[in-house]
Amino acid sequence: MSIVVKPQIRIKHVDVDDEMITAYLMDGRIISVPLEWSWRLAEATPEQRKHFEIIGDGHGIHWPDIDEDISAEGMLYGTPALRPKRRPHNERRIHHKIYA
Repeated sequence: MSIVVKPQIRIKHVDVDDEMITAYLMDGRIISVPLEWSWRLAEATPEQRKHFEIIGDGHGIHWPDIDEDISAEGMLYGTPALRPKRRPHNERRIHHKIYA
């Protein structure tokens, strides 16, 4: 029986520009995904994009100004974040009252 050890994917450095999120990994690999993979980052200002911290001993990136997190594994194996669905403006909100 052979055991396959999956290497840990850990981020050393990150660059974010108007088109790409690029993570430089500790093992020398480079991962890039389109900025559009994160609708929050795509809508953020350049200053907000530059303000990030590498979290979890290199396992992810956090942008505190826009409350966005992206993991290294998510960049490598994941899919783009879906934008939440919004209600149409003319949709009525139904309020339920509970009487005791």
